[in-house]
Amino acid sequence: MTAKPILLHHADLDRTGTWLKYRDGLCDSCMATCCTMPVEVKLADLVRMGVVDAFEAEGEPPKQIAKRLMKARIVQHFNFKHSIYTLTRRANGDCLYLDAQSRRCTIYAKRPNTCRNHPRIGPRPGFCAYRTR
Repeated sequence: MTAKPILLHHADLDRTGTWLKYRDGLCDSCMATCCTMPVEVKLADLVRMGVVDAFEAEGEPPKQIAKRLMKARIVQHFNFKHSIYTLTRRANGDCLYLDAQSRRCTIYAKRPNTCRNHPRIGPRPGFCAYRTR
């Protein structure tokens, strides 16, 4: 019995010139390639996502919140200067919140602003790293 090859569908941040111009409906046939890019979030995003409560956000220093979330493997990096958290990605590069089978976001209604605003903002505004299903 031969094993099925694992197909990786990563965004190529070094070759944004190969990205497609975004249009409505494009996401329906995509492998969620944008969900392989690093996701930078702010504290308000973490509250909306439900990983930080509002009381903690008001009372704890961002550095302490970052330490807790790093230990819980929700956050991979914290930029102290700008108070920006980078969400953890799985070993294959997928966002922690991307369902591996359906290739859909498991927290779509609560997703961070970075995701809400893609592809209007990002490495190449108006374009996406589309990969067909």
